[in-house]
Amino acid sequence: MKGLILSGGKGTRLRPLTYTSAKQLVPVANKPVLFYGIEALVAAGIREIGIVVGDTRAEIEAAVGNGSRFGASVTYIQQDAPRGLAHAVLISEEFLRGSKFVMYLGDNLLQRGITSLVEEYVRIGVNCEILLTKVPNPSSFGVAELDSEGKVVCLVEKPKEPKSDLALVGVYLFDDSVFDAVKAIRPSARGELEITDAIQWLVDNRRSVQAHLVSGWWKDTGKAEDMLEANRTVLDAVEPSGSPEIEGRSSIEGKVFFEGSPGDVVLINSVIRGPVIIGPGTRIEESFVGPYTAIAAGCRLSGIEIENSIVWEGSSLSDIPLRISDSLIGRGVTIRRRPDMKPKAHRFLVGDNSEIGIGE
Repeated sequence: MKGLILSGGKGTRLRPLTYTSAKQLVPVANKPVLFYGIEALVAAGIREIGIVVGDTRAEIEAAVGNGSRFGASVTYIQQDAPRGLAHAVLISEEFLRGSKFVMYLGDNLLQRGITSLVEEYVRIGVNCEILLTKVPNPSSFGVAELDSEGKVVCLVEKPKEPKSDLALVGVYLFDDSVFDAVKAIRPSARGELEITDAIQWLVDNRRSVQAHLVSGWWKDTGKAEDMLEANRTVLDAVEPSGSPEIEGRSSIEGKVFFEGSPGDVVLINSVIRGPVIIGPGTRIEESFVGPYTAIAAGCRLSGIEIENSIVWEGSSLSDIPLRISDSLIGRGVTIRRRPDMKPKAHRFLVGDNSEIGIGE
């Protein structure tokens, strides 16, 4: 089998972070989301992987390379614009033709990977297998309707009045029959070739489509709150590891993962309360780092409190009087108190589509 990972979207729901970084490279527990998908495919025995890329191709290619670091061979497939998931399949036909394949959305996470799913697909021999999970807000997803026997009857993309609460998870398994489907459908009202329409074509034309209900968690990391939830979920599974250099009265509580070599992280008079992951080259002084926080490499924290947040590499946070919570902080960011400013005021240098919350 081959793998197809979709990484061509613009990530508008994660702006301003995605003005300067591909949404698939936003880190969860200090690892780009895209890497989880690649690792899941490789763990399932899939070594030939195509990655559909768009405007952020250079950044994704720099991060992933030829795939050898993952034990895979990667081919990049250029998409001129985000024209729908089915369009990504259509432009990948030359790479995929003649092989069953897994299509994996590059900003999705599955707790238990896809190994058992791939084995099931090969064993039962259907044309297509889709993953479904119950969600509280089905109108935000592609939705599947099943009959009393559990067979797929109908699929609709983001319906205003969903007929079920079963959302399509961002992993699909296909054989060559999907190419007939994507060539037969027409763009939807939003101008895209919808994968739901392609799968519906398979159902209507008597191809075999199997539904598989996901056990364990699934996360679509398309929005900031989704990223934080995914970060919490992954950190819950982290095992404590590594040893920092400790100075003064510092304490480490709960599950904390220190990346890098022993002593690469420096703690001075600080409290770290897990689950937390901290990247190498980071220095934390007179601070509290609370649960569900991921601090990337080369950061500087001084005189702050932070929890349930993601901080990218090379950022500096200092002397902030209120606790930072529920935050995504990009790379190379500086946040500091300025007691010298007269008159006292807040000062902001903020990009487009940013969001700032100020407590009392």
